[in-house]
Amino acid sequence: MRQIILDTETTGLSAQNGDRLIEFAGVEMIDRRLTGNNLHLFVDPERDIPEEAIAIHGITPEKLKKENAQVFAAVAQQITEYISGAELVIHNASFDVGFLDMEFTRLGMPIVDQITSKVTDTLQMARERYPGQKNSLDALCTRLEVDRSKRVLHGALIDCELLAEVYLAMTRSQFSLVDELVTPNGNSQKQELANYQRLNHEALAVIAPTLTELAEHEAYLAALDKVVSGQCLWRSWEHKGKDLPV
Repeated sequence: MRQIILDTETTGLSAQNGDRLIEFAGVEMIDRRLTGNNLHLFVDPERDIPEEAIAIHGITPEKLKKENAQVFAAVAQQITEYISGAELVIHNASFDVGFLDMEFTRLGMPIVDQITSKVTDTLQMARERYPGQKNSLDALCTRLEVDRSKRVLHGALIDCELLAEVYLAMTRSQFSLVDELVTPNGNSQKQELANYQRLNHEALAVIAPTLTELAEHEAYLAALDKVVSGQCLWRSWEHKGKDLPV
């Protein structure tokens, strides 16, 4: 399962009224594991950047020049290949997808829905899970105890990294412990869990009970037998020779 945690920064709020994309970031996750295969690009918007936008993300024309930002036409194919076939995970997806679709359409290229497998909106997920509460990325980081101390301004890459942690936290209950234990050594998930349990159990010291403790245990079981007017559950497990529950 290949997912791209995606975020953009723009010159303003309206893709339909002349605002343009100025930063793109994607963080790749496969089977709920970050791979390090990230894509981060600054984009020359071919227009001015309003001061109110700069106050939010801190991206100035001077910064774009320093980062050697290229126009979208020069990076469009790179972005398309990066997100192709993946599920996109975006906070307030309609905003970012709207800008990407606008940029792709200007070049006569396929839009997001035509090149990706699915778009998941974490803002919609959060609204369903936490109705009536604030569900901004900052609010979710606080609620889910995700460290955002490095986030001073909005930035596409740092926001992707934070959103990846938020998404994993919000969806963790949907997956078993086995799903979390994916390692690059070639073992299956169940084999990894078995190895983990074996190694940790072997390290435990085994302390045999004393005769006094055994006698007290037997007296306790006898009292349980009287309460249930028969054989207590513990004795039935001992009788079958199974590992006793803890």
